Amino acid sequence: MIGGALRQTGRLFALAAEVARAVFRRPFQFREFIEQFWFVAGVTILPAALVSIPFGAVIALQVGSLTQQLGAQSFTGGASVLAVIQQASPLIVALLIAGAAGSAICADLGSRKIREELDAMEVMGVSPVQRLVVPRVLATMAVAVLLNGLVSVVGTLGGYFFNIVLQGGTPGAYLASFSALAQLPDLYVSELKALVFGFIAGIVAAYRGLNPRGGPKGVGDAVNQAVVITFLLLFFVNMVLTGVYLQIVPPKGG
Repeated sequence: MIGGALRQTGRLFALAAEVARAVFRRPFQFREFIEQFWFVAGVTILPAALVSIPFGAVIALQVGSLTQQLGAQSFTGGASVLAVIQQASPLIVALLIAGAAGSAICADLGSRKIREELDAMEVMGVSPVQRLVVPRVLATMAVAVLLNGLVSVVGTLGGYFFNIVLQGGTPGAYLASFSALAQLPDLYVSELKALVFGFIAGIVAAYRGLNPRGGPKGVGDAVNQAVVITFLLLFFVNMVLTGVYLQIVPPKGG
C-alpha cells in the first residue's frame, strides 16, 4: 500500500513537471485556454461571492466577540480583514475551484480516456498534456488569482457591515485598525496562495482524469478521489506557506 501511494505521488509530481515544461512549448492552445477560463469562471464566480459574505461575517463576529472579551475592540477590523485576506479567501477560492471546476475537468479527461481519445491523440503525435491539460491548469490558476481578489473584497465588506451593524463598532476604528496592522505582503501572499492552490487543483484533477480505472464507474471514483486529494493537499500546503510567510515577513510595526 505504501509503495503504491509513493508511485502515485511520483507520477503526480511527474505530471506537474511535464505541465510546467509544456507551458513554454509551441503551439500554445490559446482558444482552449479561453474556453476553459470562461467555464471555470462561470461555475465559480457566483458561489464564491455568495460564500464569502457569510464567511466574512462569521470571522468578523467571532473576532469581534473575542476582542471585546480581551478589551481590544479597536483591533477588530484589522484582525478580521487579515484573517479573510490571508486565510479564508484563498481557501474558499481553492475549494470551490477543486469542487466545481476540478471535478468537471477530471470527468472530461476521464471520459476521453475511456473512449480512447487520448490514445488516438498520442498515435497521431499530439500530446494530450500540451493539448488538453496545460490550458486547463493555466485556466484554474488564472481564475483562482482573479477570484481571490473578488472574494477578499466581498468578504471584507461583509465583515465590515456585520461588525458595524451588529456589534456596534465604529467605521473609523475599523479602518484605522486595518491600516495599522495590514501591509502589502499580506495581499501578495494571498494571491500567491491562490495561484499555488489553483495549480494544485488543476494538476490533481488532470492526473486523476488521465488515470481512471474500471470504465465509467472508474471515472466517477476518480472525480471523488480528485476532490478529496485536492482538499488534503490544499490544507497542508496552506499550513506550509503560512508558516514560511510568518517567518520571512515580520508583522507590521514589529
